[in-house]
Parts: sequence; structure tokens; C-alpha cells
Amino acid sequence: MQLFSVDVELARKYLDSPLLSGDEVAALLDKQAISDGTPIYLDEETMMPVEPYCSWGRKMSYEELAKSTLKEYGRIMARVDVHQRKRGRDILSATESDLVAYKRSRTQRTRLADSAEGTTAADEGVPARKPSRPVGHAAWTKESGVIDKFYTYAVKDRKCLESAPMRVAARGRNALSSGIRLGMDIRHLTFDQFRYFRDVGLGGQRPDSSVNRSFRASGPHRGRCACDLALGTGMRWQEWATVLLPELGIGWGRPGEAAEFKVQACAKYGKERTIYAPEDSVDSAETYCLLERPYVVEAAARRLGRLHRDLFVVSRIEPATGLVRGTLDGIQQEFLMSAMDPDLRRITVREGEFGLEALTLFVCRGGLMPLADSWKRYRHDAWRRMEALADETTPLMPAKRWRWHDLRHTYALQLLTYLERQMDGEEPDQAARRRRHRSYLTGNIRYNPLLIVSRRLGHSNPSTTYDYLQYTDDLVNDFEAAFRDWLGDLDEQTTYAQIASHAFRVEKPALKSMEG
Repeated sequence: MQLFSVDVELARKYLDSPLLSGDEVAALLDKQAISDGTPIYLDEETMMPVEPYCSWGRKMSYEELAKSTLKEYGRIMARVDVHQRKRGRDILSATESDLVAYKRSRTQRTRLADSAEGTTAADEGVPARKPSRPVGHAAWTKESGVIDKFYTYAVKDRKCLESAPMRVAARGRNALSSGIRLGMDIRHLTFDQFRYFRDVGLGGQRPDSSVNRSFRASGPHRGRCACDLALGTGMRWQEWATVLLPELGIGWGRPGEAAEFKVQACAKYGKERTIYAPEDSVDSAETYCLLERPYVVEAAARRLGRLHRDLFVVSRIEPATGLVRGTLDGIQQEFLMSAMDPDLRRITVREGEFGLEALTLFVCRGGLMPLADSWKRYRHDAWRRMEALADETTPLMPAKRWRWHDLRHTYALQLLTYLERQMDGEEPDQAARRRRHRSYLTGNIRYNPLLIVSRRLGHSNPSTTYDYLQYTDDLVNDFEAAFRDWLGDLDEQTTYAQIASHAFRVEKPALKSMEG
């Protein structure tokens, strides 16, 4: 069995068939509401659709999942199919013991990675790939959930099975459950750790703030800007990595002015919320745009000019209304910036000083927005530099490599701690502080720090934010000033109390309207 995924643009541009043109295929997919990324399973010999895989993929397409999510779901079921074929069975004849064996092969044993087509590299007469490590709790939880979805569909919707092969035990759990109950993996940075990560790992400095002349990585200002924007706004990676210049007011607003904009298509679950970027985050972005970004844009302008037919070339931008107009696929189109997904943002360009340039804040050597793998590489390279330069003066390095998401956790913890102190002042007694936390959940919601931070982070349920409360009682991470001097330069008296004051100003009118 071979695995493919739907890509309307590729079909439209490159399909060459005497039976159907690319435009006809694109129109058919649009008529059937098939989303990009929908998995398609074909028989290796006949190249005919394999059921019930394809019907299940179509059902997943109707659930409005992200393109990357649909592709990952497809790969998961392809791996299960490979496992079943090796055991002499198909997916519908799988027993509970088959699935338990699959679970153990994924979570406990070092194995050779299986391809989606069902063969390893060794089967094709080439050297086998090196063994990959067993997956962790989070990855297996996703896989087991997808397998449950598939068998639920096979039993209830497709009716090709009388019952799922997994028996349901107490509390709705089955043999595929991980057996582990974990809370949020909250990993936040101290002030010294953040500065070391930003300035040494990404910014190319030495631990004593001197210039590191052996630094050969590209984009030191880009890395510093990413850290400042992530920490100053609390956005998730996909939100800040895809931000557009007009959203920050760069080139349209007054220099150094705080920015406020909405995220929706790039947010988790497409949930809309307002983002506040403080002055120091915007200043860091403007520094990057002044000192580093123009050189990358100029070098890539000719390449983007050759690709202009594949890009969304913007001709008009209205920051006040959030609208952009331009040409995409030869048609004049208009989009609301908050409704532009990451794929569209990546190909959005405008006419600049040197020719076509990306409208996204962050650009890489190709002239367009860096993708997930690029940001992962930047972070891994930074970690290696931090380890190589570590000495007795550097902060304690954590056991696990830092993630971009740790900056969001740090934002949440520091804002929550600061708002608590603004509400009740310093409270040395930890028992009293815990009682105060409980009263926040059941008392007046007018200026509840937990709910304010929950809305700022875009959490669907305040109980998710509740996990941060245990860290506000950790005296090791209690700082003299929660937000002072984290962003910007050390010689400036920068304070992130403006984030908290902005949060209070936003909450007051909303609460008054509710009371009215």
C-alpha cells in the first residue's frame, strides 16, 4: 500500500492527464470539500483506492483538521498497516494482541523506521537506516487516539466490523492507553537562562556579553527578535513565527509603538484572540528589520521575482481594517489578515525597495518565511553553542534541551505572578498563598489573575492555566521584579509591567459591559 496526500495547488499546476486537467481536478476536490493533506491510500499493484482507509481519510477531511494533522494521521495508519502485513493480517482482522504488539514496538523497542509504503530501506537493496528511538508518552497518546478514531469509524460509520479489537476496561481505557497520567509539561526559564539562550545561543555573544568572533550562524538579530516577541506576547510558535509586518505596525505605525492585533487562522483550534505586543518586542523587531532583514530580502529578490506566479502578490494593505488585497493564481483576491493561514502567509509578498519581498516579519535565505524545520535547527544550533561556551559564570543548563514553547510558559508564569502581587502584595506564607489561589477560582472574577492570563494565552479552559499556579509558589523562580529588563538592552530601564497594566485596561471595559 502506498500513501499520498491531497494538494490542490500541485494538482492544478502540474497534473497532465488526457482524462482530467489540473483545473478540473481542483474543481472536483472543491466540490467534494476535500481538504489539503487528506490521506489517500492506493494499492501498490493496481493503484486503486484501499478501503476503508480512503473513506476514513475523507471523514477526517470533513473535521476541518490542519493539513499537517491530516498528513500525520495518514502516516500513523500507514504504520499500523505495515505492522499488520508483517504479521500476516490486515487492519480489519487485527486482534487486541496485534495492537498491543504494535504499541510495544513503538514505545519500548529500538526499531528501524518503516516507510509509508511498507518497506524498509534494507528491503530495496540499499543500506538500512539507523535505528530510531521509541516514541514518548505524548507521541503515543496521539497515535493511540488516531487508532481509536479509525476503529470507531469502522464499527459505527462503515459497519465493516461488529466491534473494535480493543476491549474497554475501567474508566473507558483500553489496551492502547499509555497508562500514564501527566499534567502539563511546564518548563520555564529564569531571567539568566533566558538571557543566555537569547544573547549567547541565538545572538552570537559570549557569556560575558563580548562579541564572539567565531560565531558563524546566520540571523543573530532574527533569533533575538523571535525570543523577544515570543516572551513579550505569550504567543505559540506558529503564531509568532508567521506574524506579518503590518500586524506589528512596522512600516505603518510610529516607531517603537506597542502593537495590538488578532490571531485566528494561525491559532490553536482556530480560536480567535487579541495579541498585545509591548514596545520592547516591537523595538526588537524594528532593529532586526533595520540591521539584518534588508540584506536577506535584497539577496532573494531575484528568486522571488521568478516565482511570482506562485505567490500572493499584495497590492494594497489596510492595517486599520486588517485587509490585504492582491493577485493570487492570476485572480484579484482579498483576505483578512487574521484569517490567513500559515501556508498563505508564507507565499504573501509585496513590492519593496529591491523587488518582491515577503510580508512576514521573519525571512530566511530563500526570501520567504522559515518553516518549522528551520526554526528547530536554529534552536538546536543555539543549544550546542550554549553547551560549548558554558563555564562557571553561565546559568545552570536544564536536563532537557529548551523549546520555543518554554518562552510561552515563562510569559504565563511571570504575568500570573505579577498580577497576583498587584492584587494582594507580597505574601511570604505559602499556605496563605495557596488559599488565595483557591479563592481566585471561586470568588469575584472582576480582576482574577488566573482568568486574565487564561484569556491572554488563548486557553479553552481555565483549568489548563491552573497548572501554572504550583510554580508561583516556587521561591526559586520568584524574581525581584517579574518583568523588568527581560527584553531590550540592559542599559535601558525596561519594565513589563505595561503588559499587566494593558491587561487590566482591557478587562475593565469588558466587565463593565457584562455588568450593564
